[in-house]
Amino acid sequence: MNPKKFGGLANHRQEPWKIPLPEFIEECYQKRFGKSQPDDTRSIEERIKAQAAKKAAKKTMKLTDEMAETIET
Repeated sequence: MNPKKFGGLANHRQEPWKIPLPEFIEECYQKRFGKSQPDDTRSIEERIKAQAAKKAAKKTMKLTDEMAETIET
């Protein structure tokens, strides 16, 4: 599902046999994932913040591992 192409699908006023776009998206999600909404509903800001925290933790772990290796050798 490409969000750029949704504009072309949102013409239910011109073609009354089509369902409105929000209902179409819900129907596509239901078909693909077998549920009406995601289990984890977070805002984009929350996702970015969590991703940045995970990346920082990973970087810290990598640095501590490298420091431990240099000390051992």
